[in-house]
Amino acid sequence: MTPFRIGFGYDVHRLAEDIPLVLGGVSIPHNKGCVAHSDGDVLLHALCDALLGAAAMGDIGKHFPDTDDAYRNSNSLFLLSEVAAMLKQQSYAIANVDITLAMQKPKIAPYIAAMQQTIADCLGIDHNRVSIKATTTEKLGFVGEEIGVEAYAVALIYNV
Repeated sequence: MTPFRIGFGYDVHRLAEDIPLVLGGVSIPHNKGCVAHSDGDVLLHALCDALLGAAAMGDIGKHFPDTDDAYRNSNSLFLLSEVAAMLKQQSYAIANVDITLAMQKPKIAPYIAAMQQTIADCLGIDHNRVSIKATTTEKLGFVGEEIGVEAYAVALIYNV
């Protein structure tokens, strides 16, 4: 078995008014939130896919399908904790994760430390092993027009 494995995750959600915005497990004041079957935490969904991909365990839709009412309005931190438990069961540990959020508004920088700590606590790793960056798309495309938000994640796991 390969000692180190890397996975990549991507997620996108449409934005709509009067929906709570939750990113990285943190509630963020904004007039728009992510339309989704769960809480729409695009950042955690991309991270789940990166972790599952690193372990060749499929994707978030395989394990938590949006056709299953059991996951309707789910807290994505619960989904992430389930993914972490799946990795542990397969004798994997998380070395580090790196996530990029693309969103025009609001500014995310004030919330990054809280997101890092929330994710680290959920995964049972040190906060300095969770990197989160945010960018705008300079008002280009669906992100720039504030129609949607997207997140990219990379995760490195290893055998224990």
